[in-house]
Amino acid sequence: MFQLTLRRRGISDQTVLRTMEEVPRELFVEQTDRNDAYRDSALPIACGQTISQPFVVAYMTEQLQLQKQHRVLEIGAGSGYQAAVLSKLAGHVLTVERYRRLADTARARLEKLGCHNVEVMLGDGLNLPANIGPFDRIIVTAAMEQIPQNLIDRLEVGGILIAPVGPHQGVQTLIRLTRSETGIERKELVDVRFVPALPGVAREL
Repeated sequence: MFQLTLRRRGISDQTVLRTMEEVPRELFVEQTDRNDAYRDSALPIACGQTISQPFVVAYMTEQLQLQKQHRVLEIGAGSGYQAAVLSKLAGHVLTVERYRRLADTARARLEKLGCHNVEVMLGDGLNLPANIGPFDRIIVTAAMEQIPQNLIDRLEVGGILIAPVGPHQGVQTLIRLTRSETGIERKELVDVRFVPALPGVAREL
């Protein structure tokens, strides 16, 4: 039923569909929400954040066109669910989270599931160290009013970046950037709603 719902929403990549089926989403939601884990909606997690609805996770993953050799950067680890999905399709995933509580919990979940090709880093996804990168794929799972140039600069030639762009309070549009030898191609995809990407590392959590 879960896979059928994703198919009906337009997800057609068999590898993505199979991966979504394999990753146990119920392990990434709060205990009280486990009965709703596979419902096609976002759910609240700690630190005022959310786990994205399955369709959005599948859609963004499909748009990345992942291959086994790819090195992927994710901005916003959250529960770790998106990183778990990425880990099945890519060679290495670095996921950055500004909340220590979320980073620690995501790391423990991913280790328990054997996602050994994922590195969870506590840090500011909007101000990464200069020595991180480049990446074949970049995925941002929090709303940005615009995509920072320093993030685009980390994209390899042939690389794809996908991010929700728009006002922090309201509707954003998923933007896909593709880097070629001649420049950056920008494509608008679908409207979404994400929590805002905030600068800095959260002090309290």
